[in-house]
Amino acid sequence: MPKKLNQLEATAICGNDISSSCLYVSALAIFYAGQYAWISLLMVAGVLFLFRKIYGEVVGALPLNGGAYNALLNTTKKSTASVAAALTVLSYMATAVLSASEAVKYAYSIWDVIPVFPVTIGLLLLFMGLVILGIGESSKVAVFIFLFHLFSLTLLCGFCLYFLFSNGFDTLIANFKMPVGGSITMALFFGFSAAMLGISGFESSANYVEEQQPGVFPKTLRNMWIVVSIFNPLIAFLALGLLPQEVVNNNQDALLSFLGETSGGHWLSFLVGIDAALVLSGAVLTSYVGVGGLMERMALDRVLPSFLLIRNKNKSPYLIFILFFALCTSILLVTHGDLPSLAGVYTIAFLSVMVLFGVGNLLLKINRKHLPRPERASYLSVFIAIASVIAALLGNIFLNPEFLATFFEYLVPTLFVVFFMLYHHYILKAALLFIDYIAPANSKFFKNWKRITKNRLQELTGKQFVFFTNNDNVETINKVMLYIKNNEPTKRLKIVAVLDEGMLVANNLKKDVEVLDRAYPDIKIQFVEESGVFGPEKINELSKRWHIPVNFMFIGAPGEQFPYRVQQLGEVRVII
Repeated sequence: MPKKLNQLEATAICGNDISSSCLYVSALAIFYAGQYAWISLLMVAGVLFLFRKIYGEVVGALPLNGGAYNALLNTTKKSTASVAAALTVLSYMATAVLSASEAVKYAYSIWDVIPVFPVTIGLLLLFMGLVILGIGESSKVAVFIFLFHLFSLTLLCGFCLYFLFSNGFDTLIANFKMPVGGSITMALFFGFSAAMLGISGFESSANYVEEQQPGVFPKTLRNMWIVVSIFNPLIAFLALGLLPQEVVNNNQDALLSFLGETSGGHWLSFLVGIDAALVLSGAVLTSYVGVGGLMERMALDRVLPSFLLIRNKNKSPYLIFILFFALCTSILLVTHGDLPSLAGVYTIAFLSVMVLFGVGNLLLKINRKHLPRPERASYLSVFIAIASVIAALLGNIFLNPEFLATFFEYLVPTLFVVFFMLYHHYILKAALLFIDYIAPANSKFFKNWKRITKNRLQELTGKQFVFFTNNDNVETINKVMLYIKNNEPTKRLKIVAVLDEGMLVANNLKKDVEVLDRAYPDIKIQFVEESGVFGPEKINELSKRWHIPVNFMFIGAPGEQFPYRVQQLGEVRVII
């Protein structure tokens, strides 16, 4: 059985991404909010505090890999969930390329003989190799980077505080007396919008929750929130205390190195540069681990090709990581490392994913209200969190309208691939109609094409699905039928009643199934009574006996009295 991540390992993987934000977000916030940047960053920490419970509720109820995709898959249509998945993959691609490129540029500032472009590709290749070796091995690297980063930040803040108290508060007072362009409210709003980029990585932990030990996930959220809430506002405040705003704005690309040079000398600047290169490299690792969990779940659900699920001897889905590396490299080659273009994709995709996760929380409350969960976010906090992220999204589009066009340039091809897989069977049916319409009667080529297309369609629609029940009425099972008809290209469904000793199936169930079998002539419904106790063992036994994958098995939302948590049932999907 693969090793599960403990609290430090799981936090380090996602923490490297979110904590690397301090390298750029404080300078960005000061550029837009001036002396009020630290307040904007505290506002971001407040929004993140709300999202702790939002993520905790959703992932606590549905602790499966996939993040926003998993939340929406179990609460609404598969197509809606697929949009969230596409946005998340896009966000990870932009994060990986941006982080790798910036890491190498920081390294170049220290050692200016390295070739930036080839080394960036080499860094992406290195972390691909690490995750292929296994998440346990890559987590050791993540822990080292994370601890070194926290040490470097603490050291830098300590020297900055010492410098501030030793040299007086004249610079800080002068900065606070500077006039704000426009109103304070607008300065805070634009500072907040820009600073929301500082929480990217928070969504990553939900994408590899199955690899974490029980109870670790909410601790990763807490730990990330603490790091962001302390360091980001503190660094912005210290920058305003040590440097005039004009100097800060002229040194945005390497503000922390400049602070190190000012407060401690060249050695501290050098240490911060090394730390920046390492932690940005750690953010590349976060992207690989997060996208691995997400794309594996998508492949299981036939949103991506099933060959991506092939594993090596380390139980790693290596083809997913090779594909991700190829995509990241292609983006780097196409854009020539143009960071503004990538930043546009990254900004809009990441904030859109956060909005969709909030929507997933609301749908969970409405559509799966009986599903047990360890904590609950109030409706008010969810609405405030969603509204805050939408405001930040609009603020970023207003500040950089060109980001929107760039974002769609990347989103459209990504959605094309996802929806091609999602509606593959419709495309095959259309191809058959096209062949029948144009093909000459004696054409060998078209006959072969038609045979291959029919076989592929039969393979898709011949997959059997299972719904477990023993007391549902016709109205509930009709909802199941509608869900399957609208979301899965199948012509075969087993409705299974697992009966413990002495139990009898509900009187109306068989008749209701017969009625629905006539109502849905395109789907062949088979009713099965199976003796035993419903639980993980029975699900795995039936999966092996019938050769039906566990993720093709559905249940209704279990109540508080149900003896198992959803994650104990494997990849079983909650559909009503």
